[in-house]
Amino acid sequence: MKVIVDNKIPYIREALSRLADEVIYLPGHDFTPDIVKDADALIIRTRTHCNRQLLEGSRVRFIGTATIGFDHIDTEYCREAGIAWSNCPGCNAGAVEQYLHSVLLLLQQEKGIRLDQACLGIVGVGHVGSRIQHLGERLGMRILLNDPPRADRGEKGFADLHTLAQECDILTFHTPLIREGSYATYHLADKSFFKSLTHRPFIINTSRGEVIDTGAILHALDSKQIAGAVLDVWEHEPNINLELLDKVFIGTPHIAGYSADGKANATRMVLEAFCRFFQLPANFQITLPVPDQSLFDADEDIRTLQQYNPHRDCDSLRAQPALFEHLRGDYPLRRE
Repeated sequence: MKVIVDNKIPYIREALSRLADEVIYLPGHDFTPDIVKDADALIIRTRTHCNRQLLEGSRVRFIGTATIGFDHIDTEYCREAGIAWSNCPGCNAGAVEQYLHSVLLLLQQEKGIRLDQACLGIVGVGHVGSRIQHLGERLGMRILLNDPPRADRGEKGFADLHTLAQECDILTFHTPLIREGSYATYHLADKSFFKSLTHRPFIINTSRGEVIDTGAILHALDSKQIAGAVLDVWEHEPNINLELLDKVFIGTPHIAGYSADGKANATRMVLEAFCRFFQLPANFQITLPVPDQSLFDADEDIRTLQQYNPHRDCDSLRAQPALFEHLRGDYPLRRE
C-alpha cells in the first residue's frame, strides 16, 4: 500500500510506518496528478485540493483530511469516482476555545468590554460553536445562537442572523464554507450584513476567510459600523489583504485551531478512519508530553494569557506578512 501525506501533519510518521508499505511526505502544495496516480490513499490538510484535476486516472481509494473543514475536497467527484473520504469534526475545538478565551479577555482588558454585561452572538453551533457557547456562559455573557440547519430541523434555542445583528456586542463565526444552496455561508457577512448592525460589535472569524467579504469588512471598519475585528482566517490565503491586517485589532495566520492536543486529535482521527477503510488494526498510539502547570499563575484569566496571547502571533504576522504560509506551516504547537 502506498500513502502520500502532507509533511506538516504532526505525530503521524511512526504510527503510519506500521500501517503502510510505502509512505511519501510532501508539502501540501506539491501533490500533483503524476505523484498521486499510483497512491492508494492521501492524507492531507486544507492546502491540497482534491478534485478531478488531481485525482482522475489515479488509483486513490481513500482521502483523509486532518482538518475539520472539507471544502478543499470535491466530494461530488469523489462520490462519482468511488473514492472514500473522511474529515475530523471537532478535533481542534479545544484549541479554538483557548484562542477565543484569550481574545475575549483581551477585549475586556484593552477595549473596555465588560464580558459579564455583553451579548455574544455565535454563528454556527457545531463542535466548536458549542464549546464557545459554554465558554461565554462561564464568563457570564448573554448568548445568542444562530444555526439555520439546526433550527430548520426543529431544534430550539436559535435566533436568526438579523436578531444577532441587532443585539450582540461581539459576533463570532464558526461555520463551514458553503458556496451555494439554502445554507450558503460564502460572504455571509457582506455589506448588507454590516449595515444591519446596531451595537457596533466586534467581529471574530476563526472559521473560513471567505465567510466574510473583505471589501465589506474594510468598509465597516472605516465607517465605524463595527468597533473592531479579530481575524484568524482570510480570503485568498496566503495572499491576505494587508490593509485589513493593519486595521484589525488582532490578525493571526490561520492558527486558532493549532495546539498539540488539537493536532494529535486530528492525526488520531484520520488514522482511525484510514484503518477502518482498509480494515487494518488501529494498533498505534499517540502520546504527548504533559506540560508543567506549576509555571502558570493560579488565576484562570492570567493563566490563559500566559499560555497563549494572540498578540504575539499578530505581531509576527504584521512584521512579515509575506511569510503567512511559513508562519502557519511551521507554527510551534501549543498545549491546551
